Amino acid sequence: MALWCEQAWLPEGWRNNVRLTLEKGRISAIETGVEAGPNDERHAIFLPAMPNLHSHAFQRGMAGLAECAGTGDDSFWTWREVMYRFVDRLDPEGMAAIAALAFAEMLESGFARVGEFHYLHHDVDGQPYDDIAAMAQAIAAAAGETGIALTLLPVFYAHSGFGGAAPTHGQRRFINDVDRYARLLDASRDAVAGLDGAVVGVAPHSLRAATADELAAVTAMASGAPVHIHIAEQLPEVEACLAWSGARPVEWLMGHADVGADWCLVHATHITDAERAAIVRSGAVAGLCPITEANLGDGLFPARAFLAEGGRFGVGSDSNVEIDAAAELRLLEYGQRLAHRGRNLLAGGAGQSTGASLYRGALAGGAQALGRPSAGLAVGAAADIVSLKADDPAFAGRTGDAILDSWIFGGGACLVDCVWRGGVRRVEGGRHVARDAIAARYRAAMAKLLG
Repeated sequence: MALWCEQAWLPEGWRNNVRLTLEKGRISAIETGVEAGPNDERHAIFLPAMPNLHSHAFQRGMAGLAECAGTGDDSFWTWREVMYRFVDRLDPEGMAAIAALAFAEMLESGFARVGEFHYLHHDVDGQPYDDIAAMAQAIAAAAGETGIALTLLPVFYAHSGFGGAAPTHGQRRFINDVDRYARLLDASRDAVAGLDGAVVGVAPHSLRAATADELAAVTAMASGAPVHIHIAEQLPEVEACLAWSGARPVEWLMGHADVGADWCLVHATHITDAERAAIVRSGAVAGLCPITEANLGDGLFPARAFLAEGGRFGVGSDSNVEIDAAAELRLLEYGQRLAHRGRNLLAGGAGQSTGASLYRGALAGGAQALGRPSAGLAVGAAADIVSLKADDPAFAGRTGDAILDSWIFGGGACLVDCVWRGGVRRVEGGRHVARDAIAARYRAAMAKLLG
């Protein structure tokens, strides 16, 4: 199978008249400056698809349900209570339906692999299902149906606060001890065994949810696979960590865990200069979720300084209140513009394209965080490809990096035409090929859940 395009963004830069030969889900050959063959499928613009390094798929179903003001100050913590109520009735069938819509929308926006930070494990009474990985199987089924590549991150969650505080009633469906988590992890590996290119990592939820001993035990189970953790997302979290330990969250983590390139520190919003430098030195990826962080009122990650120091980052859709790969990058830059009252702050230097710099960084960091390092559109790489709608007015007269800048800052998901994952076209004309059936099942699940 061969795909030909007028312009493609390769690791060495933009090239014209590019022919990609695909075999067994990978790019087996790349030719540039060639005419299309008689049997080639023709397109205009090719980009490597983006990794989505942090998702809670089920939260797609509650988008818009937490936007009514309460009697006091609203925050992440009041949003969390809405989330607890939402999951009270969610079963594996509903999980599969919601996750399938979320994954289809990810593909439609240009994501090809998702890091699913999966913590909704048990039945509504807090007891494990007869099959302990029933919810993980639902996630795997949604990935299989939509075709998105999956890095499953089963979450260890045991406590409601620092120092081993007892969990609350709202957290009952998340809770495991170390031994049961080990069984869940093994069962989760079985759940994704039939998926192409699936990865299973580990995810201690946060320093609030795991003691020091539990953190060590859980991270030891990774055996080289990715390790993801929520860290320093909220100022009250930082204050509680200081009260408990005398150290800030990232400071404590760096002093008590062997944080390296296999780690993803999700959010890391509220960090000092010293903590920021420590993340850079460790080689860990900062997992940034600008749309969700804005929706929850978290604050702004110090991206300008972090990137200038060589920090690695990727983006995720987190709560899935909006799913749009380009919009995540746009808001990452816009947050820095608002904070520093300047423009093109993450471009990487004079004359550099902001869109290209953001895309390049998020592509590399996201792949690293999800355990599948990628060279983009390169020989031997997975055929995870996005084509853009070159006939859209947003691209009029654009070539090269101006295409990326126009997509990220002047368009977004609506400008995606086709998406291939592992050489299989999953999105055509901007719509997932199974969208109608997926959407119908989602509507039925939401009627049951919210009725």
